[in-house]
Amino acid sequence: MSQRARSPLTARLLLAGGLALLTLATGCGAGSGESKVSSDTKVTAAPSAGVVAPAKVEVIAGLIGCKVKIRTDADELREGVCHGKDGDFLITTFPEERFKLTWLDAASIYGGKYLVGTRWVVSAPEALLKKFRPELGGNIQQLQG
Repeated sequence: MSQRARSPLTARLLLAGGLALLTLATGCGAGSGESKVSSDTKVTAAPSAGVVAPAKVEVIAGLIGCKVKIRTDADELREGVCHGKDGDFLITTFPEERFKLTWLDAASIYGGKYLVGTRWVVSAPEALLKKFRPELGGNIQQLQG
């Protein structure tokens, strides 16, 4: 069951908890102490969908064929978890692009690859990110901390 975050502190705690769980989903990356985001591909529309996926957890989940369970519903982000035969993954959406950029900056300390679109991020093993990209669009980004 989701609860609406009432304060910035609560939202930050939820974000921190979500980022900690990303470590389990995407693994830790070694870095040189400097945050970097690199992109393997350009942001493009999803070839099969014809558009970039909208920033709604349930819609993104439907496009990739999973039944999502919302675990965070805050003013700054919504996050859902999907359990599939190929692995578990997270879908995070943001009401504004600036929240996504802040989230990516914070997530860079964990490293890993993410599928990133307009106001959304999918956290999953790289093989799943490559599988989802034709349906969702976006680009695969390597975050290094």
